[in-house]
Formats: sequence, C-alpha cells, structure tokens
Amino acid sequence: MIRVLVVDDHALMREGVRAVISTQNDMAIAAEAANGEEAIALYASERPDVVLMDLQMGSMSGVDAIRAIRTTDPRARIIVLTTFTGDGRALKALHAGASGYMLKGSLRHELLDAIRSVHRGGKHLDASVATAIAMHVLDEGLTEREIAVLSLAAWGNSNKRIAARLAISEETVKGHMKLIFAKLGAVDRTHAVTLAARRGLIEL
Repeated sequence: MIRVLVVDDHALMREGVRAVISTQNDMAIAAEAANGEEAIALYASERPDVVLMDLQMGSMSGVDAIRAIRTTDPRARIIVLTTFTGDGRALKALHAGASGYMLKGSLRHELLDAIRSVHRGGKHLDASVATAIAMHVLDEGLTEREIAVLSLAAWGNSNKRIAARLAISEETVKGHMKLIFAKLGAVDRTHAVTLAARRGLIEL
C-alpha cells in the first residue's frame, strides 16, 4: 500500500486528490495538510511513502517545506502538484529535492502513474515543464542580486530607490538591469518583469 500525504491550502483540491486515490487498491491517504508547517509535522509522525506538495501556501512555501522534509529524511519522495508552469519554479523545487513536478490540470490523467513511478524511485516531470526547462537550459541564469533588483523593479521602484534598498549605487543598479535585459532577451523593464514572472524567476 502506497501511503500518500496531500499538502494543499485548498480543501477542494485535497478532496479531488483524495477522490482519485480512493479508487485505487494499492494507495491510501495517510494524512492531509493545509500548509508547509503541517506538512513537516505530519511527515514526521506519519512517514508517508509519497508526498504531494503544493508550491504556494501561506507563510511557508512548498519549496521550503520540501527542503525541511528532505533535511530530516533525504529519502523522502515528493511530487509537486501546482498550477505554475515556469521553468524557474520547477528547477527550484527539483533542486530542493522534489522527485516529480506535475500540473494540477493533469491530475486525473497523470497523478496515479506519477505516484507509482516516484514510489519506485523514479522521476516524473510534466511534459510542458520539461520543454520549458529544455528551452532555457543553456541560458545564463540570473544571480541572486539580479533577482533582487528585478523584484524591486517589479513593484515600481526607481533605480534610486532600488539602490537605496540594496545599499548599492544607481550605476550598479543600471548595470544589473542591462545584464538582466540581455539574459532574458527583454527590451525594457516591463518586458523583463513579465518574462521573469512567467518563468517563475521572481514572485509578484
């Protein structure tokens, strides 16, 4: 029996997952959590075989919860179940220790196969997300400082305000923005923010 921990802040989503899993003879819901903190506690007490983890939840993100669970148990098998298609978010989750990444829209078609595959020690990656990752695999990624600059720009901050917030000069901010445009293939700030948000490189 594959025991599954479902982590999602929407009760209807958890109910949907429960309904799909309940039709299977080799699976059962071990527990349900509404946020990352609950997920960590329930993983420790229930030791499920597979965790289904949402990414965006309240005070603790799914990525942070994945890191915490994997720290306590490096063998934990976690599948991200999300609406986010961007390669940036997928790579963060995979680097944190997720074994799978699938979209909520494919719940009924792929969920059961994904759970069985990951339980056996395999990987599962949504085809559209895999394509997005492949498209940018050779791109030079944004540095942490560039992400900080672009995130502040996304909230309407001027170069002067960004410089003050990050304790750097305006010229340094301008230099970062030029590199950001080049790396993303953007023509201006708005375009850069749009591209970065779509890929999950920054949060809006």
